[in-house]
Amino acid sequence: MNLTDTHTHLYSEAFDQDRNEAIQRAISQGISRFFLPAIDTTYIPKMLQLKNDYPENIYLMAGLHPTHVKENYLEELDAVENMLKEHPCVAVGETGIDLYWDKTFLTQQQDAFQRQIRLAKQRKLPIAIHCRDAFEEVFEVLEAEKSEDLFGIFHCFTGTFEQAQRAISLKLKLGIGGVVTFKNGKLDQFLSQIELSEIVLETDSPYLAPVPHRGKRNESSYLNLVCLKVAEIYNQTPEQIARQTSANADAVFRV
Repeated sequence: MNLTDTHTHLYSEAFDQDRNEAIQRAISQGISRFFLPAIDTTYIPKMLQLKNDYPENIYLMAGLHPTHVKENYLEELDAVENMLKEHPCVAVGETGIDLYWDKTFLTQQQDAFQRQIRLAKQRKLPIAIHCRDAFEEVFEVLEAEKSEDLFGIFHCFTGTFEQAQRAISLKLKLGIGGVVTFKNGKLDQFLSQIELSEIVLETDSPYLAPVPHRGKRNESSYLNLVCLKVAEIYNQTPEQIARQTSANADAVFRV
């Protein structure tokens, strides 16, 4: 199989002891491409190092994660813009709104999200959207910025069928990860009603490990488990799912 992990934080501290081994485990199982969303400036050196070490496998994004939007967010956004100018980035993200942990910086999160969407549109790049406890807030910004140049991935989609349709209408693919394997994840209840051309696969490693690894560190090699579950839902072979979702990723990231 030839699978694409469209969202993985391989530079995370969680991989400091076995990063290369984790990458090799994934490659040996047919997961050969890894798209790295950004968090903030502190992680940029490790992201660039990974790109240097695995130039054929690693793809970079530039962005400011909503949970890292603080008083200095405008400085961080300057760094995002510099990253886009100085390095070959395939997307802007991850960006969005997260009201699960803290609502203190909601206004700043909304502004940062809007500014990053505009950066992406200027460069005709996709966006990778993070949304937690903030569907209405995220859609409000997206509707305001809707245009031919707005497209991307609704990462770690956990919404309803109606929210899925709304995201797709805004030219966003749905990022499907470990949650699809959870008993209470609810995605399996309607995912088959979504055209397979509208989804991509991801791990969000080291977070959200699929069953039977739920609660443990996630890694890109576990994308096979996500693929198997999606194949079951769509009544297709894992190879068919891998082929189509990788093609979908190609279409979004234009690689």
